[in-house]
Amino acid sequence: MAVSRQVHGSTRAAGTGARARMKKRMLDTAMRLMEEGLIPSVSEVAEAAEVSRATAYRYFPSQVALIQETVEQALGPILEWTSDSSDAEERIAELISFAYPRIETYEATHRAVLKLAIEQWTRGKAGTLGDEARLVRGNRKRLLGEALLPLKSRLSEAEFDRLTQSLSLVFGTEAFVVLKDICGLDGEEARRVAIWASFALVRTAIAEAGKGDGAGKASGRIQKRGSKTARKRTGRTVN
Repeated sequence: MAVSRQVHGSTRAAGTGARARMKKRMLDTAMRLMEEGLIPSVSEVAEAAEVSRATAYRYFPSQVALIQETVEQALGPILEWTSDSSDAEERIAELISFAYPRIETYEATHRAVLKLAIEQWTRGKAGTLGDEARLVRGNRKRLLGEALLPLKSRLSEAEFDRLTQSLSLVFGTEAFVVLKDICGLDGEEARRVAIWASFALVRTAIAEAGKGDGAGKASGRIQKRGSKTARKRTGRTVN
């Protein structure tokens, strides 16, 4: 898979002391290894950064802790995104326009995290994950909720949640990978498609909310028809 070149040396560090510099050194090293296609262990980062394993484990007690902080560094200012706009569509466009270039800059890191999440799921299903710490993901839910704040009073709780869930399909690493790898788009084209799809989802949610219970019942009928079709084709329910 094609991966954009990452800009190293730009990770955030808490403070400027020796401890902060050492932590930044290891995080930058981890991101470089990710660009080379690896999901590095703490030991591998220690070796590449030329620090002792004991030192590395004092900063990152596990691979998941290392990867978790690496992706937070890659996301950087995205995690602190806010908007002064009172228009939901404008806020969504601002969020995507702000986030997608940063995701592309640190694409290798985000793909490595996605790969680790899939591997953990696979080992979990096979019963071989043991007591390994789980990678926690979910920043997009908070960010999308922030972007949709102007609609909080216009939509019911269920409608608001459904819209947030739907937008999760077009915002984030997975959507970015699909638009690039499957659709063959570049970063800018992916951004435009994501914004277009987001506007369509927001406008549909607002239109359905304006129709009251009828829209909710119609949505329920569509879901039921989909489930019936799936059972006919496969003999089982699609979860």
